Amino acid sequence: MPEIIPLGWFHTAMGIIALVSGGFTLARFKEISPQTRSGQIYLVTTLITAGTALAIFQRGEFGPGHALAVMTLAALAVGTVAATTNLFGKLSRYVQAISYSATLLFHCIPAVTDGLLRLPVGNPVLTSIDDPILKMCYLVLLLLFLVGVSLQLRWVYRQPA
Repeated sequence: MPEIIPLGWFHTAMGIIALVSGGFTLARFKEISPQTRSGQIYLVTTLITAGTALAIFQRGEFGPGHALAVMTLAALAVGTVAATTNLFGKLSRYVQAISYSATLLFHCIPAVTDGLLRLPVGNPVLTSIDDPILKMCYLVLLLLFLVGVSLQLRWVYRQPA
C-alpha cells in the first residue's frame, strides 16, 4: 500500500469521526437525521470525507474509492432532499433513512479494506485486495446493512406521523 499523504490523514480522521458519530446516532436515535447534533456531525464529516476522497489519487486515475465517494455524495444529496423537502411525500422518512444508512455502508467498505490492508503496520492482516477474506467482509457489511435498514424502516413505520 502507498504511504498516506497529509490529505489522506485528514480524510481518514474525518472518516473515523463520521463512522463513530454515525454509529452513535443510529444506536441512540435509530436514524441519522440533520435534526440531531450527532446527525449533523455525521453528515458534515461524511461530506468532507467523500469530498477529500475525490482528491486522493494513489494510482493516478479514477478508482473504486472515487466511485464510492460519488455514490456517497449522491446518497447524501438524496437523503438531504428527503429530509428537507416533501419531494418524496409520505416516503420521505424512508428515503432519508435508506440514503443516509447507505452512506454509512459506503464508509465501511474502504474502512475495512484499508484497515485490513494496512494494519497492523508492517504486518497487515491481508496483502492483496483480491483476498477472499475481503470479499467475505464485504458480504457481511452488506448483510448488516440490509438487516439494519430493515429494522430502521420498521422503526420509522411505527413512529407517529
